[in-house]
Amino acid sequence: MTQSISSLYFPNEPKQPTVVSSHAKSQAATDALGKVFDNRGVYFVADYDKSNGNYIADVDGNVYLDVYAQIASIPLGYNNPALIEAAKSDKMIRALVDRPATGNFPGADINEIVGDILKVAPKGQDKVWSGLSGADANELAFKAAFFRYQAKKRGYLTPFTQEELTSVMKNEAPGSPDLAILSFERGFHGRLFASGSTTCSKPIHKLDVPSFKWPKAQFPAYKYPLEKHIEENKKEDERCLKIVDDIIQNNQIPVAAVLVEPIQSEGGDNHASAEFFQGLRDITLKHGSLLIIDEVQTGVGATGVMWAHERFNLQPPPDLVTFSKKFQSAGYFFHDPEIIPNFAYRQFNTWCGDPARMIIAGAIGQEIVKHDLVKRTAEVGNYLYAKLEKLAEKYPKYLQDLRGKDRGTFIAWTLESGEARNKFLSDMKTVGVNIGGCAEDSVRLRPTLVFEEKHADILVEAIDKLLSTY
Repeated sequence: MTQSISSLYFPNEPKQPTVVSSHAKSQAATDALGKVFDNRGVYFVADYDKSNGNYIADVDGNVYLDVYAQIASIPLGYNNPALIEAAKSDKMIRALVDRPATGNFPGADINEIVGDILKVAPKGQDKVWSGLSGADANELAFKAAFFRYQAKKRGYLTPFTQEELTSVMKNEAPGSPDLAILSFERGFHGRLFASGSTTCSKPIHKLDVPSFKWPKAQFPAYKYPLEKHIEENKKEDERCLKIVDDIIQNNQIPVAAVLVEPIQSEGGDNHASAEFFQGLRDITLKHGSLLIIDEVQTGVGATGVMWAHERFNLQPPPDLVTFSKKFQSAGYFFHDPEIIPNFAYRQFNTWCGDPARMIIAGAIGQEIVKHDLVKRTAEVGNYLYAKLEKLAEKYPKYLQDLRGKDRGTFIAWTLESGEARNKFLSDMKTVGVNIGGCAEDSVRLRPTLVFEEKHADILVEAIDKLLSTY
């Protein structure tokens, strides 16, 4: 029998969770942290030295099967030896100690670093610009879209007018034009100013923050199971596409780009069809807007393909694809040279991303390809989904609208209320599983790419054990 990849990476990975009654050390550490840092989002204090593979340990000795994986951002398990080797490399030491200001003084190894990232770029994309986080990646993509929109109007290499140069210093038009990014209700794209303006998942993400008055379209709300509601969901696609078309045609502020997640993640794991996404591509082409695909959470293999939107086979490919999370770096991919700003120092900052994180991204991509982890994730996802379908039949009250079939381990379901969901998430730790939620009332699975059938069995047994007590 071929050795499993998790066993290859993690020969000492725990065989099952360990749950102890005490949380005293974690609570004490959390309380101490609260004196100097906002600790209100802390679930527990982890012991990363003792975390291994698909298991996260806390400082009290609890060891949980982790299907949340640092909010979907651990690709290859805790303490992965291949990534540790990359972290020990001379290349990494230079990136950390001398942290190059890449836009001005790139290191001699920069082409290798960027080249490793581009080896796993989405189909149709052959260029990349680096950022610092998912929100930053999206905001950089917005800037690229605005630059391109204005350059198309005035001519790509046409110099700025004196009026533009003067007015922009006063935050006025024409130098500071009114342009918009169209996003979708229930979408999440970050918590910075522009990204926050496109986010529409939970009020807490953006309360009290001034925002751009940018339009929101409706994302399809499908009925499940999908195979029993084909016609209704097709009509839902058509309804939502018409809304997008109408907004771009009639919005008082020109829409420079449409921003969308392949699967709305934070907003509830909301899916849409290939036909819907090709419809978006067609609408953006018709109106001269760019299409930005936000792959911050869906990218890097979790959905059973390297980049979730590749499953839609969009023609032509999207204009920009943003990334972060499981790539442990950030930025956007693109292919059109005119998306490069027409003059230097427009898309720029001190580091132009972070070479250290880019090195890790390249190593992650190399390991994924080497071990065909995208295919394995698809296989494990199908195995897990079939087991969850049976659980949904047994506990229909607690596993409603199960979704993510044929989408790798990117699986979610809904409970009857937010209160019930929050109780479920908390109680799962008592049976040894660290698990996360999305929207107000849904559970999402975000395990690593080295999550295997044996881990799926433990997860399903834990859910069954817990729900049998409800």
